[in-house]
Amino acid sequence: MSIAVELPALGESVVEGTIARWLVKEGDRVEVDQPLVEVTTDKVDAEIPAPVAGVVEALLVAEGETVPIGADLLRIAPGSERTAAAPSAPAPAATPPAPAPSASTRSGPSATPLARRVAEASGVDLEEVAASGARIRREDVERHAAARAETPSAPAAARAPEAGAPAFLSYSLQPGDKVVPMSPLRRLVAEHMVLSKRVSPHVGTVAEIDLAGVVRVREAHKRAFQEAHGFALSFLPFVVHAAVRALREYPRLNASVVEDAIIEKKDLHVGIAVETEKGLVVPVVRHADRLSLAGLAEAVEDLAARARSKKLSPDELKGGTFTISNPGRHGNLYGFAIINQPQVGILRMGEVVKRAVVRTVAGEDAIVIRPIMYLALSYDHRAVDGAPANGFLHRVRELLEEAEFDL
Repeated sequence: MSIAVELPALGESVVEGTIARWLVKEGDRVEVDQPLVEVTTDKVDAEIPAPVAGVVEALLVAEGETVPIGADLLRIAPGSERTAAAPSAPAPAATPPAPAPSASTRSGPSATPLARRVAEASGVDLEEVAASGARIRREDVERHAAARAETPSAPAAARAPEAGAPAFLSYSLQPGDKVVPMSPLRRLVAEHMVLSKRVSPHVGTVAEIDLAGVVRVREAHKRAFQEAHGFALSFLPFVVHAAVRALREYPRLNASVVEDAIIEKKDLHVGIAVETEKGLVVPVVRHADRLSLAGLAEAVEDLAARARSKKLSPDELKGGTFTISNPGRHGNLYGFAIINQPQVGILRMGEVVKRAVVRTVAGEDAIVIRPIMYLALSYDHRAVDGAPANGFLHRVRELLEEAEFDL
């Protein structure tokens, strides 16, 4: 008897998902926990694993289709052989069933939701796209856009600017241009960033941090930490630990603006920006002020690893009260990050480099070499004035330079 694999619940606020890419085809042998399909929601991308070992009997949903939580995605025949009595269902490339009429049904050529989003992003008129099946799919739109860009004689198609937008915001595709449609996650990030810049008056301030003390602590515990926890101790947990302590002293940075009020949060949940192959996500370390330095390191490592392997749940991306961004070794001198709404502050780490600085040694000024990092704070001037913002960043600097950390 075949087993139906459903679209599971992917978070409290997620009600549907879009089939981004099938990782198997009909007739494939699969093992338990083998990824079957990539699903995109408005919160996060996820892979759905096989609940049993067996043979893929039928794929029930086409790529690009959006289905509700609980919908059947495919059927698996347990064991090594396909179930003979099971009816064969159309594969994604075959003609999918027509969607039920609804108030949201869109006019124009029949196309999958993903194909429509790709067409909108790349300025393609769906009337001009040839469908490879009963409906226009993402691949059809991308093929059409690429062919149009490579054909000099073809008229350049311009994406019409939004109503009221100046004409210079539009662009006409030129021969040789590469059309790279935004992924759903990229579009979500873009919308969030534009909204944040529109809503919050961003102000930035920078501090120069001498990490000599942190380096000493890190070097003294590096080998033991690696053996005990299975991963290297980076600079990020030190910055998170110092920021958490400073936020308790400057609660205005752990807040949100709600209408005409400023809500200072009781709980302290720190979002850690993580770059994945699909784009930027910000998983949240909950109750970060209750964790030791080692506990923070473990939490950050776990969230980052699961973000890159698509194992995060949407709920793990919610509820952050402050965000820290770490671009890594090649973070450049410093940069101002965009605030992650509805928060009022975000701290961005620069790269750690050795610099010549002046320090007082035995009562005399001396030029010495120190590992230096710049920390840049972006804050929302609606809620935070310069004094508390600079006080917070100065306190983070003090804590890092004092380096009184207990692993």
